[in-house]
Amino acid sequence: MSYTFHRIFKLKARVITDRKREMFRGLREYINSIKARDPAARNALEIIMCYQGLHALLLHRVAHFLWQHGLKLPARILSTLNRFLTNIEIHPGAKIGKRLFIDHGAGVVIGETTEIGDDVLIYAGVILGGTSLEKKKRHPTIGNRVVIGSGAVVLGAITIGDDVKIGSGSVVVKPVPPGKTVVGVPGRVVDDGHIQTFDLEHGKLPDPVAQAIRIIEGAQNLIKERISKLERVIGSSYPVYVPKHRGNEIPENYYYGEGI
Repeated sequence: MSYTFHRIFKLKARVITDRKREMFRGLREYINSIKARDPAARNALEIIMCYQGLHALLLHRVAHFLWQHGLKLPARILSTLNRFLTNIEIHPGAKIGKRLFIDHGAGVVIGETTEIGDDVLIYAGVILGGTSLEKKKRHPTIGNRVVIGSGAVVLGAITIGDDVKIGSGSVVVKPVPPGKTVVGVPGRVVDDGHIQTFDLEHGKLPDPVAQAIRIIEGAQNLIKERISKLERVIGSSYPVYVPKHRGNEIPENYYYGEGI
């Protein structure tokens, strides 16, 4: 009997030791990923002591464990304490993958049914929110290696594919295919041909609104050129019908070249 208890004790001790090793291995990987993605990080001690994104994630791991085991109220209390300490709100029901880096982190909100993949980078002010009052999947699913810029909002039960970049201040309400860049309000998918890295150079992101304006300006210039050619061919005295508008009287002898 004593031999059996001794074996059980050794087995439990081995399991606990393996879990400790796994925990410290995961923490070491996470710290190394922060050092790789943040040039301001100088050493591991500074990251452990000063990075609220790390603190928020560690507290969330505990809260999520409690949530999964039916301890809903203690999990919510711990998540509220987490928000008070770090200014980052993560619902204990949210599922977060490995090596999530919340840079600066102030004002970040992650909803209950949010799912986040591995190696995701989130900047300050990001909201991963819901659009439904029903008790179902109502928050976004974020793929692997996604970069979400400061102040961006991702709403609803949509899927953001792997290697996506979301520009600062964008509002995303539709699914985004893998490898794309999203900018604007509402968010528009643009093809910038980027090779995915953890950098998000906002000054180099394409602007679909500006592109549309440039296209319109180009079309207007072509129309002006064609009108000029027609004027040269038919002369400036050819009458053109111009309808009355808003009660303003337009002279009957209104010609090209006299008011245009």
